[in-house]
Amino acid sequence: MHLRLSHYSSSLAPLLIVTDEQGQLRAMEFADLESRMTRLLRQHYGEYTFKEMPAPRSLIAALDAYFQGELKAIDQIPTATGGSDFQKAVWKALRAIPAGSTASYSELATSIGRSGAARAVGAANGANPIPIVVPCHRGIGADGSLTGFASGLPRKKWLLEHEARHVAGSRMQAGLFEMLC
Repeated sequence: MHLRLSHYSSSLAPLLIVTDEQGQLRAMEFADLESRMTRLLRQHYGEYTFKEMPAPRSLIAALDAYFQGELKAIDQIPTATGGSDFQKAVWKALRAIPAGSTASYSELATSIGRSGAARAVGAANGANPIPIVVPCHRGIGADGSLTGFASGLPRKKWLLEHEARHVAGSRMQAGLFEMLC
């Protein structure tokens, strides 16, 4: 498999972006966790090669918008990942969690018709090759605690606070608009 590698400087940390020849996002990881990304790529695809190339403009524009507070901008980024059917179901469920919201692993398990599989959902969450776009940071423990983020709990906290801040700002703007009308 031939993949394209590019670098992106986010307001959180530098990211590595892996796309395929069709421009679909295959993997994304914080640059300091490159070994995790290459391990997941090997698990999902076996042999692969990288060619350094710029990421598609639409992908960069969506990431720029997300980090500037337009949280829904990443919702339409096309992704293509390896992984089991179960993992893909979990990742799809993660993308359905609205920005600024969270869901417990138990709730995610129930949403895919596998109640009682919270631990397996947590493991699938940890194997997600596309953090942020497949928002595994929105998965939390049953007690509401921030647990299990392969990119580190400080980054999970930052992402959740970023989303909460911009969702709250959007709600305030909507409320002011309604008051003025």
